[in-house]
Amino acid sequence: MVEIKPRGGALSKATRLTLASALASLLIGAGEPETRFAVTLQPDLVKDASGRLLVFAVPATRENMASNAVDLEREGGVSVVARDVPSFGASRSVTIDTLTGAFPKSFATLAPGSYRVQAVLDRNGDYNFAGRGPGDLISKVVTVHFPLPSMPIIQLDHAMPAETGQFDTTGLPPVAAEQIAASRPHLHDEEIASKVLTRFGGKNEAVAAWVLTPPGYDPTSRTTYPTVYTAGTFGAGHKLAGQQLSRMWHLMETGAMPPMIWVALDHSSPTGTTEFADSVNNGPWGEALVEEVIPALEAKYRMDAKPSGRFLTGHSSGGWFALWAIVRHPQLFGGSWTTAPDPVDFHDFLGVNLYAPNANMYHAADGKPRPLERDHDKVLGKIEEAARLESVLGHSGGQLRSFEWVFSPRGRDGEPAFLFDRETGAVDPAVAAYWRERYDIGHWIEADWPRLGRHLDGKVHVVVGTADSYYLDGPVRRLDAAFRKVGGRADFRYVPGATHSMAMLYANDGDRNALWKEMSRAMYAVARPGQFWGALSPAAVTAKPSAQAPALKLEFTPKASGISGPDIMRSR
Repeated sequence: MVEIKPRGGALSKATRLTLASALASLLIGAGEPETRFAVTLQPDLVKDASGRLLVFAVPATRENMASNAVDLEREGGVSVVARDVPSFGASRSVTIDTLTGAFPKSFATLAPGSYRVQAVLDRNGDYNFAGRGPGDLISKVVTVHFPLPSMPIIQLDHAMPAETGQFDTTGLPPVAAEQIAASRPHLHDEEIASKVLTRFGGKNEAVAAWVLTPPGYDPTSRTTYPTVYTAGTFGAGHKLAGQQLSRMWHLMETGAMPPMIWVALDHSSPTGTTEFADSVNNGPWGEALVEEVIPALEAKYRMDAKPSGRFLTGHSSGGWFALWAIVRHPQLFGGSWTTAPDPVDFHDFLGVNLYAPNANMYHAADGKPRPLERDHDKVLGKIEEAARLESVLGHSGGQLRSFEWVFSPRGRDGEPAFLFDRETGAVDPAVAAYWRERYDIGHWIEADWPRLGRHLDGKVHVVVGTADSYYLDGPVRRLDAAFRKVGGRADFRYVPGATHSMAMLYANDGDRNALWKEMSRAMYAVARPGQFWGALSPAAVTAKPSAQAPALKLEFTPKASGISGPDIMRSR
């Protein structure tokens, strides 16, 4: 018990009561601070709404006081809390408690001070993949003080605008905008109905694709062209995929690249990316590609329509697609050129050997946290952090969950089985074994080379940086070793010091399009034997590739000069 004695004179009765009350508060604990936000719908915005409600908070600074957006993409140090909202009800208001469902921690742990706060209602559940999109409801950015003195009220007062048919060139250099405008008349937006996906999902499904026709293309002529199929990186939707083909148009138009038809396939979905792999969760996307999409396009466009005229390329998630498609259907394609593919051997899945006893995605055997992203020697993020953030942002669509949608068996609840426990990081060995038998490309090469080798030998080309931001050089080296083990021919290149950036992997000697030119010319030489575009020599096409090839070094002179397009490609 604490005894309070005045320094002099008697205390009044009122003062004694005040002190007693204060002392009682000290003894029994002060009232808990407010941790909730009220989020309301503007009366004339929508009748009602449902979705994943997200509230973002970032410390207020002089720089962000004028910003009209607070989200994870704009700056570091952002906290987010989420809850599912089935309806705003008659009151047009819901509350969200920041004590649970928050990343990186409860808002109650935020340092005292002023914060910029914004609410977002993700109405179609794709924030994990695409961020804010058409139809999502947004509030203004407001300033609040933590700890919260009372429950703040934030109003959702506007919606993200619907997409238009125009490509977004905001913030791009003028020359990039000009290239995009120049390519647009040659880009054809296709939607191929899929019976197999419709049957799987129980509703009409189609595969979207952009088809870029080359200079001089005449649909009435008998001339046909080699065709390149590509898919985007994680987070790249249909519109961006089409916009990125402007680079190919510019290179063909200036004579730096041979005339070919380019097809940008859309493999984005609410679950992430489908990779055009048959999956018990996503459906038969691989079957749709080879049995429906390719035949439909070849019937409409002047394509070579034979294995020696079909090629694959892609970066990151698109790179995994380009490898998977040719390993799965080696007799259908003439070659695959891929850069920094997602994990291609699950002995090294983001640095984790999924088949090791007691494998754990969060911690190594010595207890150290497993990194997910790096900038050379600096770790930028950890796997556990990424998994927890994904869980807050939504139930599907994130990169880690996307892998499970493609690779995992279906769980008892009808959802993809989790590869690892989201609380502990422990890998489920049964799920890992399922992944191995069906989607581990390195395993496929070793286990089935006598059959695959007849059609696959010499067709695989992979480029990766030795400092890949997501440690993807590790599984590539394992795939390289698998090819060497079975005596298969494949071209693996490791670019010293290069990260996951496409700009670093595709550039050489000041030419940011060097790899694009080399790949396309090698494809053309396969499709047109004896016809070599530019200065690509026959030896460059027919020579047996080294298993440990050096960094890309090109020596050629384009047929026509021109301004090399700016790097408008976006990687993860």
